[in-house]
Order: sequence, then structure tokens, then C-alpha cells
Amino acid sequence: MREVSRKDYVDWLDRKQGNGLIKIITGVRRCGKSYLLFTLFRRHLAEKGVAADHIIALALDDYDNRQYLEADELYRFVRSMVTDTEKYYVLLDEIQLVSGFEAVLNGFLHWPNVDVYVTGSNSRFLSSDIVTEFRGRGDEIRVYPFSFAEVYGIFEDEKQRVWPAYCRFGGMPLVWSADRNEDREQYLKNLFSQVYLADIIGRHDLRGKSEIGDLVNILASSVGSLTNPLRLTNTFKSELGRDISQNTVNAYIEYLTDSFLVSRANRYDVKGLKYISSPLKYYFTDVGLRNARLNFRQQDESHIMENIIYNELQRRRYSVDVGSVTVNAKKADGKSVRKQLEVDFIANRGDKRYYIQSALELSTKDKWEQEERSLLCISDSFKKIIIQRNSVEPWYNNHGVLCISVEDFLLHQDSLDW
Repeated sequence: MREVSRKDYVDWLDRKQGNGLIKIITGVRRCGKSYLLFTLFRRHLAEKGVAADHIIALALDDYDNRQYLEADELYRFVRSMVTDTEKYYVLLDEIQLVSGFEAVLNGFLHWPNVDVYVTGSNSRFLSSDIVTEFRGRGDEIRVYPFSFAEVYGIFEDEKQRVWPAYCRFGGMPLVWSADRNEDREQYLKNLFSQVYLADIIGRHDLRGKSEIGDLVNILASSVGSLTNPLRLTNTFKSELGRDISQNTVNAYIEYLTDSFLVSRANRYDVKGLKYISSPLKYYFTDVGLRNARLNFRQQDESHIMENIIYNELQRRRYSVDVGSVTVNAKKADGKSVRKQLEVDFIANRGDKRYYIQSALELSTKDKWEQEERSLLCISDSFKKIIIQRNSVEPWYNNHGVLCISVEDFLLHQDSLDW
């Protein structure tokens, strides 16, 4: 497989060099964090002239390094390697395995010639430990599986095959090292059950309980649909004949989001300028992992495309919500009724905002009107966009809505500003 440069992430790390903060690389397990830090970024440092003995790299999940899982041992080792006043780069993989790692990293912050980069696979590592202990002294970068554009670069020919392949297998890096589809499928199935679920079950002592796996399957079947713990509880009862409490469902969802497997998109009332607490949507960090849970049976391209767009917006560091627009509508008897229209995504970054609809096909006038209706009910001046599956040249319709193909959106970082 051709090497994927992950240039955006390397550039980000480069920009953060020497900023006095711990650089924290997070993301779902096996998405390429270690390769980014130990191969791509380490090579980048060497190309900039950093001497090999001034790069201190430890993979803390390597059995050979088990002695450094004790905080004092790790601290003493790094201290022994810093022998002059030149800049040193400390790269630590899976730092959350170290008991008392917070104190160690805080200690490193007092060394003026040490620049520290760490990885972790659990968002609790970031949210509860790092934020509390570092109090603004940590700088996070979230790493995702390969994007569509990165997989597109792997294919030397037959570019038209990339979209269906990406919709099916997603972007976990090792998927694209396999040559056969059945090997890709088996890898993703094993990854979910033997790594992700096994990790959650072990960490939260859920042995003997199958509900967490059942919940994953329910979320996978309804990706992109509005739901909440009550609805999920009812689904357990109606489809599986099992009683499970809302509190348990809530806890399991937290476990899945803490492991970066699933993300929640909150609903925002565009006209009321407020968040709606429930229901909301859940998306999988990788569509290949989602498909693996369903044995690659439910290949609903519309919802998969929506999930891919959501992931790409997050990858580009937008804050992403699901929009709701309340309008007055007429019933068949002529009476007026309040109706909520959905905007697939509201993407915010800095002073920019985009309202985005995902449309698998726009073959009829009715379909066009359906997709753009909620956009046209928004009175502010922020940009409105419809991303469609079909290959089309970017264009603006008579209502000022930008229409682009999903491949153009995914392949061009600046596509929202066309």
C-alpha cells in the first residue's frame, strides 16, 4: 500500500512545536495515531535537523517497555536521556497506561528544553484527567481514520471504484493493506469485537453482559436517525424482548463515545437560537466499523453518505450540529399546524457557519424542493449548501444555494467556500 502522508496532522503538530503545552493526540484505537507520531512526525523532525538522540520515543503498550508504566520509572528514564540544553522531543504512545501519568506530564512542563507529545485512545484520558490536571496546559488533536481523499490517493487507477469501496470499508488504515474484500470484512469484524468491545467490557467490568453489543447494533442500524435513551430502551423491549433501563443505555453510550467509536450530534433550533436536548443523532467514527457490526448487510447509501459527510466536517475541525427549523404548514383540511423541518448539518468554525443538506439523488423537482425547503426557511445570511451523490459541476441555483457533488466536497478542503 502506498504510504498516506497524513500531511494535515503532521503540519498541525509542526505548528504546535515549542508552545509550552503537552500535545495530546487522541482518537479511536488503530486509526493511525502511533504511526503518525513515531513514523511520520519523527521523520519530519529528522528532516528538520533534529538529532536522533534528541527524540525520546516510547511505546508504552510494548511489553519491552513495561517498567515505564510506573510513573517514577518513566520520569527517571526521560530525565536520564536529557543531557544538554538543546531541545528534546518526547514522544509517548498510549500514555494512559501509566499509573499517575498526570503528575509525570506536569513535571515535564517544568523542563524548558523538553517538548512533549502523547497519544491516548480513551476520551476520558482527555476530558476527565488531562483537562482537570493540566488546566489549560494541554493541546489536543483528534486523529480520525483515513479520509475519503486519503483513500482516493491510494488508488493509482480506477478512481471510480473509490466511493463504493469507501462506503463499504471506511478508512481504518490496515483495511487498505488487505487485497481481498473478505479479508477487509473479517479484519473490521475482529477489530470491533476483539479490540473495541473487549476493551470496553474489560474496563467497565461488563463481562457476561451482551447489552453493549446489542446497543451497538441498534445504533448501527439507525445511524443518522433521531433517537434518545427512551427510544433505545423501547427498541430493546420491542425488538429483542429485553428490559434495560435508560440509565444503563446512557452509560453504554458514554462508553462508546469515550472510546471514540460513536459521536453524538446535538439538535439546534435555528430560529429559536437554542439547543434541543432530545432527541439527537449518533454517527460512527468509521463507516466500515459500522458496516462490520451489521455483517455488511445494511448498505443504505443515503445514511452512509450522511455519516461520511459528518465525519469529514469533524475532521476539518468544524463544530457540527443537527438543525431544526419550525415552520407553519397547512393540513389537508386547511388548518395551520407547526412543523419541524430538518437541516442535516450546521457546521461552525470561527465566524463561519454553513447549513448543509445531504442528498443521495435530486432527480425530480419535488426532491429538490424537499431538500432545500428547510434551507430557504432560514433567514440569516450564512451559506446554504446541498451535497449530492451525483457527479456535477459546482453551481448555485436560483435561490443562492450551492450545489456540489459529495466527491468534490470530500476531495477539496475549501469546497464549502466555492
